Amino acid sequence: MMLIQRNNRPLFTMLLGSFELAVLRMSRYLDLQQNCVLYGDTMLPQDAFYTTDTAEMKLVSCVFELARSIAELKLTETELALYSAAVLLNPDRPGLKGLAEITRLSQAVIRALRSELDRNHVSPIKGDVTVCDAILTKIPQLREISLLHMDALAKFKRSQPHLEFPALHKELFSVDS
Repeated sequence: MMLIQRNNRPLFTMLLGSFELAVLRMSRYLDLQQNCVLYGDTMLPQDAFYTTDTAEMKLVSCVFELARSIAELKLTETELALYSAAVLLNPDRPGLKGLAEITRLSQAVIRALRSELDRNHVSPIKGDVTVCDAILTKIPQLREISLLHMDALAKFKRSQPHLEFPALHKELFSVDS
């Protein structure tokens, strides 16, 4: 089992990206009218995820807010896939190597994303802000939410050291401080 430390920057960065993608996928399972998310075969309201911990409550609020803002844009699967690729290939992630290649790939993905969005979302959202501009500005928010998630997990792990997480969860989100 892989335990990633924060000083192993490339792997830590990749793990942060996996939570960012989970938040983006969550946008597909939100019921915007009821402010509920499909979890398994049950619709759960945002309140169902709250705990008494204020940091965890902030995390839940931020996740729902961002997922809701993406869901409201009604992206196609292709647009969401291209956006997910743009999020993962962001050359601003700390600790990455091969920045020239990552930057080249990132720019190509963003061009494809912009082209797809311009074709499907002709009208700007507000003023001259396009859908592409709006979602690209959400990338730092996604990264911040992912860091909140890692901090919440580390705190939970310290408070419940005997608790065993499922294998996939450990693979994606275990961080030894």
